[in-house]
Amino acid sequence: MTARPLRRALPAAVVLLAAGLAGVTQAAAAEPDVSVTVNARAGLATVADTALGANHAVWDSQLGTDAVADLLGGAGVRMLRYPGGSYGDIYHWKDNTAPGGYVAPGTDFDTFMGGARRTGAQPIIIANYGTGTPQEAADWVRYANVTKGYGARYWEIGNELYGNGHYGANWEADDHADKSPAAYAHGVVAYAEAMKAVDPSVKIGAVLTTPANWPDGIVGEGDTADWNQTVLSIAGPHVDFVVLHWYPGGATAAEALAKPEQVDDMMYVVRREITQFAGADSARIGVALTETNTPVGMDTQPGALFAADTYSAMLENGVFTVDWWDTHNGATQVSTVEGETDYGDMGLLSSATCLGDGVCEPPLNTPFAPYHGLEMLGLFARPGDQLVRAGTSDPLVTAHAARRPDGDLSVLLINKDPGHARTVALDYAGYAPAATASKVFTFTHGATSIAESAGGSSAGRTLPPYSLTTLVLHPATATAAAPATPGPVVAGQVTDRTATLTWPAAAPGGHPVAKYEVYRSTGTTSEEWGETPGTSFTAGNLVPGSRYTVNVLARDAAGAVSWASPPLTFTTGAPARSTCAATMSDVQDWSSGFVGGVHLTNTGTKPVPNWTLTFTWPTARQHLAGGWNGTWTQSGTTVTVTSATALAPGESADPGFTADYGGPNILPTAFTLNGTLCSGS
Repeated sequence: MTARPLRRALPAAVVLLAAGLAGVTQAAAAEPDVSVTVNARAGLATVADTALGANHAVWDSQLGTDAVADLLGGAGVRMLRYPGGSYGDIYHWKDNTAPGGYVAPGTDFDTFMGGARRTGAQPIIIANYGTGTPQEAADWVRYANVTKGYGARYWEIGNELYGNGHYGANWEADDHADKSPAAYAHGVVAYAEAMKAVDPSVKIGAVLTTPANWPDGIVGEGDTADWNQTVLSIAGPHVDFVVLHWYPGGATAAEALAKPEQVDDMMYVVRREITQFAGADSARIGVALTETNTPVGMDTQPGALFAADTYSAMLENGVFTVDWWDTHNGATQVSTVEGETDYGDMGLLSSATCLGDGVCEPPLNTPFAPYHGLEMLGLFARPGDQLVRAGTSDPLVTAHAARRPDGDLSVLLINKDPGHARTVALDYAGYAPAATASKVFTFTHGATSIAESAGGSSAGRTLPPYSLTTLVLHPATATAAAPATPGPVVAGQVTDRTATLTWPAAAPGGHPVAKYEVYRSTGTTSEEWGETPGTSFTAGNLVPGSRYTVNVLARDAAGAVSWASPPLTFTTGAPARSTCAATMSDVQDWSSGFVGGVHLTNTGTKPVPNWTLTFTWPTARQHLAGGWNGTWTQSGTTVTVTSATALAPGESADPGFTADYGGPNILPTAFTLNGTLCSGS
């Protein structure tokens, strides 16, 4: 962001019990509106010690102050980004200047590091690519880690460099004559080499575009590929992580609060791009979301709900830090959101700004609602916790869950309905909670703090409108020493209908490991594919062109079960040989729609008259707009193109189309011609 002031698994049956909740009276016989399922067998990512982050900026006079450091530390913030958005490409650390921008007194690097240390946070630093040099960045690393011993590990190379004018929009400073993604990528390599020559332990991050967000998918003039493919192909072997920013948009709070549903697909695309383009050993490359915020209700309850949902979804997908934009930002315009005054301020804390109409923000450093959203996240998911799959039967209620090393389970429940409470029934798979929650934390609409209570049912609860609720649960019985978690699962050969999976052996607990159980997750349900005494498994009878997510658990001779392995997601392809071949290409993209083409070939020995080609969109957000070289229709997610033109053996056809998409655009890989599954080439 252009920083101000520059601006820019089958459930067990449960019974709903009475539960008290921070000012909500709940009848014991209340009928649940919503089913919530927590599946501890469907393990997700482990929470990093840098997970909860926020941005700091050199134009913020409060940067590094004890008051702000203590507030951020109290919310559980463990990563702070510096020197602030687009200022990263004009800031010179040696003299604490940003030509063309404003630098507040007392905001130099040492002051920032003092505040970060008081907060208990690690720094993530933007090295100036736009108006800086690799030598300047290397000198900064030397000062930070050799001279001062700060141990600053994470360094981004520039901010939003795709906004340097190459694609038309020009908000990011970039003095390089060549502003192409290839030039940026080669620059990243030069920065990485210079910085790692000073301190080989530093982690270098390259800027990517976020799937379905401009300019993702766009091929600029003179380029041969889009930003992500170009940057990863050149810089991938030299970087340790990639950087995303996500401002998802939405005209209303309800639209904005629906956006986190896209995160799983977004991260699937990013991981696939890294695997495809970043070279050997690409699995080592991490992902950081160093800016995010909501377009509606930035200072009020929608911001808190969006923060809690987005951070949780990103962390479930293995993002090692999510950093809110911003600590302070300043009011821009006043509006009323569900009865609350919103100042259009993207900060966690009030800047005490007064607008021209005489309306002023609360006193300086007063926490806005998103601050309490982060605070709730700090109570919900701690470093070392393993997030596990949770889901609900109502799109206005979302759920996240985390399993703790001490055996506890925490469940975060988000009611996005501003006008109605929801009564939920909770069910658990792979975990047996005690009947009563040990702690309950709630943040309700209009509150100025999180309320804490004890007791209440682990099986049911009423969620106030527009609220965040975290339950902390103990296990019903003490757990025996279980095997260690199996290592990451790797997919070896993946065909259209089979996949061979392998994983490192799990260390035994109190008894030897007897077997490994392989589960496929579908939503919150885990289907056991099979079990084996070894560390490999071949799954069969898979559906071509389909995405699968699997976990492995170890079970010992006494029946004790490990935590679930980190998840593996893979996609089956098309058969190696068939009597037809079909592939889809993205010919021209504008980040919300695209021109596509299907290349279809009759690879058989007989002509194909009156052909019908069918495929299924991978997401429900993709919609056919029109087509040519055939008659195109869509029903649900299934698309059909028909033609009366015969295809002789060896002959090809190239039907084309336009389509719109809202969220990541994932192309299908499985096509059928007159009912026959085609190969992919």
